[in-house]
Amino acid sequence: MSGLIKSSIARKVVMALSGLFLVFFLLQHFVINITSVIAPDTFNEWSHFMGYNGLVQYILQPVLIAGVVVHFVMGIALELKNNKARAVKYKKYNGGANSSWMSRNMIVTGLVILAFLGLHLYDFWVHEMAYKYIEVNPEDPTRYYAETVEKFEPFLRTILYVISFVLLSLHLWHGFASSFQSVGVNNKYSAGIQTFTKIYSIAIPLGFIFIALYHHFNPITH
Repeated sequence: MSGLIKSSIARKVVMALSGLFLVFFLLQHFVINITSVIAPDTFNEWSHFMGYNGLVQYILQPVLIAGVVVHFVMGIALELKNNKARAVKYKKYNGGANSSWMSRNMIVTGLVILAFLGLHLYDFWVHEMAYKYIEVNPEDPTRYYAETVEKFEPFLRTILYVISFVLLSLHLWHGFASSFQSVGVNNKYSAGIQTFTKIYSIAIPLGFIFIALYHHFNPITH
């Protein structure tokens, strides 16, 4: 029993640490993307650096992919374990009386976000790999802004992005704060951390929604 408890705690810590890593990446991603609205030339410059820098491409990018895989695998494993371990069947369990809707549906929002990541990878990463390694096009540091705006021209794709970021906000609302608890942060700064996580959970996804809508309603005229 002790071993099972330790194993469960270890999984929660791993999921929390991978989640915090992804939160940091999300902020970095937002900082770059918002420049597509306020400074397209800077967006092109930063995107070109991220797309061709060896450290980013061959070290940070695989680490990021590993972080995503670990986070979702641990999340699914913990959810399945918790469902199996419940003494009372879920259909008889009054979850709303003991926990928030978000805490009971993290796996649902997580899977939807994972599907969104698949769309995002298809839109940008797969295109980038094809551009550089299949079509073997020459470097063009000015192409990124136009390619990004073009992705948000279809109404349906833009709506999918908006819905995904709303669900990401809900996921972060519970998960970001819980990550600090899972790694044992419980001190005089806890209240401030809780406030910060709530602000982050709203502001960053809302910022991404703004970017998507801005580019949808401000297409490049050819």
